[in-house]
Amino acid sequence: MHSLPQIWNALPGFVQSLAFILAVTIVLILSVAYLTLLERKIIGWMQLRRGPNRVRLFGIPNTEYIGQPFADVVKLLLKEIVIPARANGVLFRIAPALALIPAFATWAVIPVAPGFAIANVDAGLLYVLSLTSVGVYGVILAGWASNSKYAFLGAMRSAAQIVAYEIAMGFALVGVLMAAGSLNLGVIVEHQRGMVAAWNWFWLFPLFVVYFISGVAETNRAPFDVAEGESEIVAGFHVEYSGMAFALFFLAEYANMILIAALTAIFFFGGWLSPFDGYIAAGSALRELPVLGLLIGDGTHWLLVKMLFFLIVFLWLRATFPRYRYDQIMRLGWKVLIPVTIVWIAVEGVLCWFRIGPWRA
Repeated sequence: MHSLPQIWNALPGFVQSLAFILAVTIVLILSVAYLTLLERKIIGWMQLRRGPNRVRLFGIPNTEYIGQPFADVVKLLLKEIVIPARANGVLFRIAPALALIPAFATWAVIPVAPGFAIANVDAGLLYVLSLTSVGVYGVILAGWASNSKYAFLGAMRSAAQIVAYEIAMGFALVGVLMAAGSLNLGVIVEHQRGMVAAWNWFWLFPLFVVYFISGVAETNRAPFDVAEGESEIVAGFHVEYSGMAFALFFLAEYANMILIAALTAIFFFGGWLSPFDGYIAAGSALRELPVLGLLIGDGTHWLLVKMLFFLIVFLWLRATFPRYRYDQIMRLGWKVLIPVTIVWIAVEGVLCWFRIGPWRA
């Protein structure tokens, strides 16, 4: 065990990066699988029903429902993938990958711990914006390549919604850039160091609300799930997909939920910064305690706690709000959220000019 650090440091840089990429990918895949279970259990609890309660984990006693995600995967893998006769076969197969891959690739620049990211690039914010915008191409290709009017109309409807909220999301991140003065996600987190009120949510609260609402809309989650409304006759742009190809779109949806939760925590709630920072002095005896010192200090565990909170809010919204009409969704995106971000960016400019809040130094 003592020789492991030396062995690790002796490995070439690309091997270390590959190991980190594999670790993050495996954790993400398992998180996506169990997020589907968490959603069904939490919504079941909210609606006074049990949710999944049958599938054990490999037959182990007292693990009821833990194996449900594995059962779902096996079921979907065994189902036939049917490609419509006149569909564009190449684009039909590429579309699910275009929806899923950007949600995973964005994690390359996410700072998951103090001073650590797979790629610590200075243009991380631009990288995030560019990749989160690629998902819309998967939606459009899925609808167009299916050679189905139902799928194509669903794709156009979903794409228009995504583009509208992408603009509001981009303007909200302009406010974060103005506050931090950097495109590097690690620097954005470090800029929020201090008490909880020093985090960006306090000074950029309207932008935080806009960003999170836009994130819910971008992931096609309720109450913005007009693309795959369960109560409709067809399920939008992926109506012609079946089996694992159909499942990839939902994997992309849940992977994007996890990504939006992580980015919300990083941009507005200090990422891996501890909420006790500023309240407990650096030399305090509490920080010297073996377990408590780790818990109250900065670390990945705080990022995970904040992500879990926002994921539960995602699920809470689905169990609470009815689906909006499409005209209401578009009106909210174009006539409410975008003007709010523009106004608050102007307010930020005034605060910056007079050295108030994050700009006082």
